[in-house]
Amino acid sequence: MTASATSPGAHAPASRRLRLPFSAWSMAAVVTALVLALPVLVIFGHVFIPAGEVWEHLRQTVLADYVTNSLVLLVGVGIGVLLIGVPVAWLVSMCEFPGRSVFQWALMLPLAMPAYIIAYTYTGILDFSGPVQGLIRELTGLGYGEYWFPEIRSLGGAMVMLLLVLYPYVYLLSRAAFLEQSVCVLEVSRTLGAGPWEGFRRVALPLARPAIIAGLTLALMEVLADYGTVAYFGVSTFTTGVFRTWYGLGDPAAAAQLSAVLLSFVFVLILLERWSRAKARFHHTSRRYSTLPRYRLRGWKAAGAFFACLLPILLGFLIPTLQLGIWAVQTTDQWMNPRFAGLVFNTFWLAIAAAIIAVGLALVLAYAQRMEGGRVTRVAVRIAGMGYAVPGTVIAIGIMIPFAAFDNALDAFMRDTFGVSTGLLLSGTVFALLFAYAVRFLAVSLQTVEAGLGKIQPSMDDAARSLGLHPLKTLWQVHMPIMRGTLLTALLLVFVDVLKELPATLILRPFDFNTLAVRAFELAGDERLPESSSAALAIVLVGLVPVILLSMTIGRSRPGQGAGQEDATDEDPGRRPRSRPLAVPAGTAVNPSADDPQDR
Repeated sequence: MTASATSPGAHAPASRRLRLPFSAWSMAAVVTALVLALPVLVIFGHVFIPAGEVWEHLRQTVLADYVTNSLVLLVGVGIGVLLIGVPVAWLVSMCEFPGRSVFQWALMLPLAMPAYIIAYTYTGILDFSGPVQGLIRELTGLGYGEYWFPEIRSLGGAMVMLLLVLYPYVYLLSRAAFLEQSVCVLEVSRTLGAGPWEGFRRVALPLARPAIIAGLTLALMEVLADYGTVAYFGVSTFTTGVFRTWYGLGDPAAAAQLSAVLLSFVFVLILLERWSRAKARFHHTSRRYSTLPRYRLRGWKAAGAFFACLLPILLGFLIPTLQLGIWAVQTTDQWMNPRFAGLVFNTFWLAIAAAIIAVGLALVLAYAQRMEGGRVTRVAVRIAGMGYAVPGTVIAIGIMIPFAAFDNALDAFMRDTFGVSTGLLLSGTVFALLFAYAVRFLAVSLQTVEAGLGKIQPSMDDAARSLGLHPLKTLWQVHMPIMRGTLLTALLLVFVDVLKELPATLILRPFDFNTLAVRAFELAGDERLPESSSAALAIVLVGLVPVILLSMTIGRSRPGQGAGQEDATDEDPGRRPRSRPLAVPAGTAVNPSADDPQDR
């Protein structure tokens, strides 16, 4: 028998082994969060730089206009999206009228229409030389200045354009909230004598308020981030001010300070949304769900509901898309050529690369949170995902300042030491653009990946670990095959968002590098609206894909309504539907006596 020599600590208990304060996954999450937070840190760092002459000039001349116009846009668009999004969400969720099954997905179509594209389209339709005013002059015989017509290129016009394409944020979350409400609560309100309006105002609306406020906050953040619409209409806001200060006045510090003010508006919106949800809480007391019994509308009520749902679709999607299609047919020689094919190629490969990077980073962050779950990791993940709330203009300025400083310092060092110029390695390259997209749209992929990982039971990790797989192999061989659909959805959502992104691309794109969004903006700025239609229409058509996916997801979101089950109210809205039991995993003990008697 031979004795094997062992080191003194070979069989020491796990508690005595040297353990690092952070695991590799936690470190990866923290480093990723710090890198992605760089633009925001740079912007806030410029708050402490003494104000120069340019900032003083801005403060004395145009800063008040930036604040006033931005606030007016926020208030006007906020009221508009609430007045459109919440009522139509209630109608398609809780009422039965002709066309409801079509409207419930068609009301999301304007989500595929970027605000700057609808602005170009309606300018071509409603401007003095457009078909509408031309028809007015032809029918009345009046000339220029002899009749009144609203000015489309104005603060009010920008407000209308933005609310037409942003109301789906409120509609989506409101409809999802209405679909998730327990039928028991709604039926109790009916037994107490509440009609449709009272039930909506006193029961459904308070229960859905957190979702409505969340949708409103998303829409208002998009208002603050918009550049194409306000720039084309000549409205002075913070985003246009940042561009003018950066390009026109050539002062990066003043542009960063303007960006910091804009960023403070965004953070105020986020804090208000958190405060509104914490101030009053509404909960469902029932755990039983059944098919929602809809109010059957007849006569003028049905007609009113039909036209209330049709109007935002007509104005926000159908008319602009039809006009873009007409222009595209009239200008086939402008886009059926190799140059347009090059634009499509640049746009698509850039969007694909950005989507892969964003989903890869989201996988690292979400899996680190699943593996560790500590406070540091959770905070790092939340910091990394805050980029979606930051306007693209702010992100671009926050990237250009440190990247340009690094390039200049490296170039000076190489010139002095080796007599070689390195040029632009970071700023003015595709790398800077991809980094901006990762910061801006990581939250989109992160939320999707987190939702997919959350559906995988922890027992899968334990089983993989017992088979000798380390965490990375578990992610690659176990989780990713299960999450294939989720990952493809996240890729698609980021792809479309990158396709539509304008301000960050305008600032960071390399020299002589164009995308569909930039080309449409340039042609519209030169008043070549028909020629910009091909690029704009391509963006809109690609944007329809995630809208369809969202519609399918929300339609299956109601608890207790599985795939393949028909909605009883679709067949007979007047018949009381039977309750469907919640799906219970096999092997789960169920106590029938635990049911709430009020649920029956």
